[in-house]
Amino acid sequence: MTELVPAARPGQLAARTRSAADDWPTEALDFATELADHYPAGDPYPGLVGAWIARQKTKNTRTTYVRQYRVWDTYTRERSTHPLQARFPLAEAFSRHLETAPTMRPVKGGARGQKAPIGPPRSDAARANLLSACSSFYTYAVRAHAAEFDPFDLVARPELDQDGSATQGSTEEESARLLAAAYEDGPRSYALLLTMYTVALRLDSALGARVEDLGTDKGHRILNVRLKGGRRKPKVVPPATGHAIDVYLDGRTTGPLFQTRTGNPLDPAYVWRLVRRLAAKAGIANAATFHPHVLKHDAVTHALDAPDAKLHHVQDFADHKDPRTTRRYDRRRGRYDNSPGYRIAARIAERLPGGDDD
Repeated sequence: MTELVPAARPGQLAARTRSAADDWPTEALDFATELADHYPAGDPYPGLVGAWIARQKTKNTRTTYVRQYRVWDTYTRERSTHPLQARFPLAEAFSRHLETAPTMRPVKGGARGQKAPIGPPRSDAARANLLSACSSFYTYAVRAHAAEFDPFDLVARPELDQDGSATQGSTEEESARLLAAAYEDGPRSYALLLTMYTVALRLDSALGARVEDLGTDKGHRILNVRLKGGRRKPKVVPPATGHAIDVYLDGRTTGPLFQTRTGNPLDPAYVWRLVRRLAAKAGIANAATFHPHVLKHDAVTHALDAPDAKLHHVQDFADHKDPRTTRRYDRRRGRYDNSPGYRIAARIAERLPGGDDD
């Protein structure tokens, strides 16, 4: 992707010619290089995709977009169509293809990192996100005058239940058991899970934090974190959480807040395995599907459960730009407890076969 250094003439120093790709994040450069292997030399498409990935503000977004867009790029190449020449019928066919296409999953007993298309098809939400990522690329391409239009503009997105969620929440008692299991696992596990829960952090925000981001403001311990979309925000660190962090850091003043023994940030895949192992140890019913975002999901739900909870306070705690997002959590939390099904079943129970048995 980088231009060659021109040969120096006698009496001159070689001047290195730079390209825009030199300033791209690793995710963008690697993906553009990967795509360049599939397209003719000089084709602007790999560089265009790399530039689109590079403009995303966070590593998590860039990584997600690479994974999602790769599915579309592969689909077009398998159908002998250049992505910049794709039209609406192909994009619509791709949307239908996603409804049944298996997802990539690690191969048991295979080489490290080896994956195969053996997983279940994507959920409605996952398909909607993938189609939106493809549309985002074409919006960028149109603005860059590299494409005439967005072929996904007319593709229908899956209808989603705005009040529903695939995340299976936990009770406060289950959250307490999970944190107790983390405490027994060690200072790092305890500090990480307690921070994600009491500060309401996404995994990428927690793993992107540095020790230098800790501070104080008007007597409050704070952590200046990078949120979804790239914006920065100072968040309150409760005393118990601050103590757990201090015990874990043991005097360390620099580097990733949560790091490996070698000083590198923790790997997200490791944290996924960690929380599932601890959820199983804590006896949580949905341990097999437990994932890091459940911690933030539960924190928001439990905050709304407080008798004196104020929606705007919880909205700020959850980092929701739109109050409607927080209100969805508010509606979800009583969705099961207040189900009329419980009441009608109780009223009719005595009239059912065996209903009068003691």
